[in-house]
Amino acid sequence: MKAYQFRLYPNKEQEEKLTKTFDLCRFTYNKLLEQLNKEEKINRSEIQHSIIGLKEKYPELNNVYSKTLQYECYRLFSNLKSLSKLKKKGNKVGRLRFKGKKWFKTIQFNQSGYRLIKTNKRKNRLHLSKIGEIKIMCHRKTKGNIKQITIKRTTDKWHAITITDEKYKIKKGKKQIGIDLGIMNFLTDSENNKIDNPLFMNKSLDKLKYHQRNLSNKKKGSRNRIKTRNLLAKTYEKINNQKHDFFHKTTTKLISSSSLIAIEKLNIRQMMQTSYNARNMFDSSWNKFTSMLKLKAGSAGVSIIEVDPRNTTKECSSCGNKQDMPLYKRTYICNCGNNMDRDHNSAVNILNKALGLGRAFVEKSAPAHHEQAGSMKQEAISSTFG
Repeated sequence: MKAYQFRLYPNKEQEEKLTKTFDLCRFTYNKLLEQLNKEEKINRSEIQHSIIGLKEKYPELNNVYSKTLQYECYRLFSNLKSLSKLKKKGNKVGRLRFKGKKWFKTIQFNQSGYRLIKTNKRKNRLHLSKIGEIKIMCHRKTKGNIKQITIKRTTDKWHAITITDEKYKIKKGKKQIGIDLGIMNFLTDSENNKIDNPLFMNKSLDKLKYHQRNLSNKKKGSRNRIKTRNLLAKTYEKINNQKHDFFHKTTTKLISSSSLIAIEKLNIRQMMQTSYNARNMFDSSWNKFTSMLKLKAGSAGVSIIEVDPRNTTKECSSCGNKQDMPLYKRTYICNCGNNMDRDHNSAVNILNKALGLGRAFVEKSAPAHHEQAGSMKQEAISSTFG
């Protein structure tokens, strides 16, 4: 299925209805969780059926579309299932928590309760049951039938995420490449093509520090504190949007040119705990990138192979000799005559591991193609933000 995200422009009355609907859905979720905690043996059908009793006890719940309320039961058991999976993997997990006002940002209209009314190319209207017709900016043409609409609330904006039955398909290419993820270069492939790391958080660090300092000086509960907190939230929201856009463009380009992509299976959490460069690792968001890459690869039929990252930097891609490669050494120079960029050497080793090959000769004169302008600092000093 394919998702489209559009901006909503509710008027004051509609915004009040949306806010009230969010509060009532959050209230329903918390009540269902309360009942779940009381039961010794969990019965999903009984918990879902209890919504009828909640409506009788709290008549204001009748102002919310019925399937939207029912979805809160699905959300509850979906969260419970995710918690169970984490526990099976050996992670320390507690119990499900009650949702606070700040932690409830979406509601769902599943299968019915909505209608997209097209008036012209971009400015349309979205009818939501018991809320009304809201202005919606459709900057893209949707294909397929709409199966679900998620209403999302951010700091000062409203969005509608429409899920259609259109098959998300990207035409794959023919290349087989290995990818080495880094900080100075976000990625380097086995053909020595490079993409600079934009480090969006690094660029907005001064603004984040300024808002954080202001927030710490504001009195709790004051209007000025709320305003400052919203400014801080907007800055983080912008950073996330920039990352999301960058990842989408990069992954689509990789998938459309490749039939096989080899990547390292990195334990990023452990890397961040043992590295002085943790902030830049966090800023790079490699986990989010690889998750998006796998998702698009699955729809396009591209093979993603994860390999053990051990010695991919130290080993020569031509002869297999190993040597220490501290971060300040940007060129891999081997006694066999191999002289190439360290990230390029790693990417070739990653591809060879994925294909189960031995050392393969690589043309050492392959040019580096930069897809983003601007030079970056060396990895060894890129954690300094002075």
